[in-house]
Amino acid sequence: MTNPTVAYFSLEMMLESDIPTYAGGLGVLAGDILRSCADLQIPAVGVSLVYSGDTFYQSVTPDGSQTFLKQDWQKLDQLTKLPDIIEITLADTQVKVGCWRYDIVGLTGFVVPVYLLDTNLTSNPGWIRDITKNLYATGDYRLMQEILIGFGGIKMLSALGFISIPTYHLNEGHTALVTLALLTENNYQDAAVKKRCVFTTHTPIPEGHDKFPYDTAYRLAGNYLPWHIKKLTGETDLSLSHLALNLSRKSFAVSRKHRETSKKLFPAFDFDYITNGIHHRSWTHNHLQDVYNQYLPGWLENPSLLANSYQLKTNDLWQAHTECKRKLVSYVNHHLLPDHPEFNENTLTISLARRPVAYKRPLLLYHDLERLSRIGQGRLQIIQCGKSHPDDDVSQSFVRQIIEASNAVKDKIKICYLENYSPKIARTLVSGSDVWLNTPTKPLEASGTSGMKAAINGVLNFSILDGWWIEGFARNPQSGWAINPAATDNNDDADANSLYTILESEIIPAYYNRRDDWIRRMQAAITLGAHFNSHRVVQEYQAKAWTP
Repeated sequence: MTNPTVAYFSLEMMLESDIPTYAGGLGVLAGDILRSCADLQIPAVGVSLVYSGDTFYQSVTPDGSQTFLKQDWQKLDQLTKLPDIIEITLADTQVKVGCWRYDIVGLTGFVVPVYLLDTNLTSNPGWIRDITKNLYATGDYRLMQEILIGFGGIKMLSALGFISIPTYHLNEGHTALVTLALLTENNYQDAAVKKRCVFTTHTPIPEGHDKFPYDTAYRLAGNYLPWHIKKLTGETDLSLSHLALNLSRKSFAVSRKHRETSKKLFPAFDFDYITNGIHHRSWTHNHLQDVYNQYLPGWLENPSLLANSYQLKTNDLWQAHTECKRKLVSYVNHHLLPDHPEFNENTLTISLARRPVAYKRPLLLYHDLERLSRIGQGRLQIIQCGKSHPDDDVSQSFVRQIIEASNAVKDKIKICYLENYSPKIARTLVSGSDVWLNTPTKPLEASGTSGMKAAINGVLNFSILDGWWIEGFARNPQSGWAINPAATDNNDDADANSLYTILESEIIPAYYNRRDDWIRRMQAAITLGAHFNSHRVVQEYQAKAWTP
């Protein structure tokens, strides 16, 4: 390929559902952005790491405890091994770095390659091979991974023949050491590096921004750290986000609200924002794609045409949704706990699919289980899912409490916790559900994209006003409902009360008694796909960031 206009660096990147190079939304977004680059024929390359450690299948038992079964994955099954080997220095040790390639192919056949760095080479000692063992390693290994993607990534691109790339895009602070690698190539001229780098932060809390003691940084990075490193990264610790902010010509948040949050975290810096989006072609179910193709020809190439979704014939839209829901119900019924009643396609189905962590409030729906049972008896079925880390006891306790709730009300409301959540399951959920629930603690939802995936399939959002949903709900209030919209703070009692009230007085009656109105709302939800897609994201980055 010709020399790319942008090199996109991300420590995680979702290439395929079963390639373990991602952990969550950050990696899924990175993959979607590069897919849109391929569709739009933008010369780009992706740079990430490939991991060789154990991956786990999550299994949930009837008492709510979880087991984690090791899964086997072989790089050669889906990646191409390149012959190129480079060397970098880590902890005064020469480290050999290999490279794998994965090609993202766009609608017209245009290819965006992704290069994945690997230290698991037989010529490296064991501790070096372990650098690329697990995504988001802890301790020294975390910083070594970030040195690897920064210095190793720049050196590998050069070995592959990519030099003088106009723009290096740093996706989150994990990739900030790219700037120091470029410093060495630019005679340590900060201004020269700043002209070539842009930065996107996704993290709304201080704890999410990586910092390292300087003694650790010098021990591992050695001569890679320039004389003025503390000017770039902070006097007390090596802060990767400060490094990225200081050496990027422009910095971005991932929603309008997140821009405000980022300014509070880093008051000395200016932020623009580009609200996240999804790769519409990847996340729209094929049954719905058929309907859109019929009534909105050209939407695959130009997703802004989804703004005309009121032209979709209601009978055809409902039939496609019913087929998607039938597939989801069938999947759920094969994964029910013993003695739990089966789901059916005629019952209002609410799904909540997020990592079970505290700020996402996975238990808010069950805040008043008696009231929920009274409201939803015989009229509601709930699907929840999200993978806990094998070492995260708090996250596992959330899952256990959800299972306990499902057992307590199984004769009144059907609740299923789907195990081993993955993008494959997500595609079934976001197309077959009726309502997509999201209950984060404000303002900790930097953006969120799962609700966008639901909306583009005609599923109605029911969410706290945070992240992208502030903008989505304002664009088309008929596309869903806002939980406790007047609240300025977080209060579980008040938010749960609003959730139950809207569910009882608006959502359930509309679903069962006003089908035409419900389908009209589905059309409204689909209009959001005209804006919240990664084609628009990439085009905004092109205009604001990727053109020096």
